[in-house]
Amino acid sequence: MKHCSQCGAVVSLKVPVDDNRERHVCDACDIIHYQNPKIVAGCIPVWEDKVLLCKRAIEPRHGFWTLPAGYMEMGETTAEAALRETLEEANARVELQGLYALMNLPHVNQVYMMFRSKLLDLKFSPGAESLEVQLFREDEIPWDELAFTTIRHTLRYYFEDQQRDSYQLRIGDIVKEGDGYGFVSSPPTTG
Repeated sequence: MKHCSQCGAVVSLKVPVDDNRERHVCDACDIIHYQNPKIVAGCIPVWEDKVLLCKRAIEPRHGFWTLPAGYMEMGETTAEAALRETLEEANARVELQGLYALMNLPHVNQVYMMFRSKLLDLKFSPGAESLEVQLFREDEIPWDELAFTTIRHTLRYYFEDQQRDSYQLRIGDIVKEGDGYGFVSSPPTTG
C-alpha cells in the first residue's frame, strides 16, 4: 500500500500508539489501514463414496484439480460463501453437513474453511472458473494434479474419516518447509 484510500496521501509503515505491530498509517490524516487475512470457504461435495472436484480454468494453478472454494464476499457468512462457490464453480447444489477443516496459511495471509456437504443431485457442470468437474473415488483422485496443499490434506483426512464413518473437525497450519509445505495439525475434535 502506497497511498491512503481516504485522502490519497502517502502512507508509511509504523507501529501506531497502543498497537504492537506495523501498520500502514497515512502521513496526512493518520488513518490506520488494517490488513487482515482473507477467508477462503468451500465444500467437499460428496455423492455416495465419491467427491466432486473442479479442474481450474483460472490462475493460480490453471488446469489443476481442486475442491470448489473461493474468497468470502462482504456481507455473507462462511456457509453462504461455501454454497455460492460450489454453485459458481461446479453448478452444484449441496446440503452442508458441518465445518470439516480449518487451515491457516500465514505465509499467504489466508484461512481455509471447508465444509462437508452432500450433493443434492447429479446436475453439475463446469462454471466459469472450471474447465471440467468430475466425481472421484479415493483411488481415482489425481493426487499429483491437485492445485493446493490445503486440498490435498483436506481430501486425505476426509477419506480416512470416511473409512471409519466418523468425521472430525481438522484444524491446523500449512507451513513452509524448505521447498514445500507441510501440515501441522492441532488435536482433532469430534463432530
